[in-house]
Amino acid sequence: MRQDARRSGEAAPAAQPDAPPGNFVRLAEVAPQIAQDMRYAGCENFLGRPVPGYRSAQCWLRREAAHALAAAAQEAAAMGLSFVVYDGYRPQRATRAFLAWAQDPRDVARKADYYPRLDKADLFELGYIARQSSHSTGAAVDLSIVGLDFGSPFDLFDPVSGADWPHLPDEARRNRALLRGLMERAGFAPLAQEWWHFSLSALDGAPAHDFEAP
Repeated sequence: MRQDARRSGEAAPAAQPDAPPGNFVRLAEVAPQIAQDMRYAGCENFLGRPVPGYRSAQCWLRREAAHALAAAAQEAAAMGLSFVVYDGYRPQRATRAFLAWAQDPRDVARKADYYPRLDKADLFELGYIARQSSHSTGAAVDLSIVGLDFGSPFDLFDPVSGADWPHLPDEARRNRALLRGLMERAGFAPLAQEWWHFSLSALDGAPAHDFEAP
């Protein structure tokens, strides 16, 4: 019988990274033309630090969502436009980190940039952050169109970021409608609170995951 490594003096084996399920793919492998600015892998986000579960700045998605997004990007390219993705698959541990952050009233370092008019403790109840996120299923993506004005930046938790906020300038309203049309024709559904969030309708009810993708 093999002795326990700690008792025998051997080094314990290093923990291996979680393996993505076979139905997940890197977006870069399916649609390399889509730019990626994975905010939660770095410090430019509402926490102000890298979020647990984002070991690399790579967008992962369920295969079906990646191919649907590639189709939307192809239609955009025919118009001379290109997408930039801010988030895709989100490990459940990241959502748990968001909840812990929301419950810490001392941690307000990025309030002026991301939630200037709201109390962070209300962000879950207002629907800006979900306790059970479709991002964790690999079916959801946050994105915009490069170079266009959408009336508010990504992850600004504020009524102005609502998909149908009525007081937008005409240009921002047209750009939101353009993005929404491209995504809906590819099978994605919008989120009322966030103009940048879309989830693939065909994957409604898909299971959530907590692997840390390479």
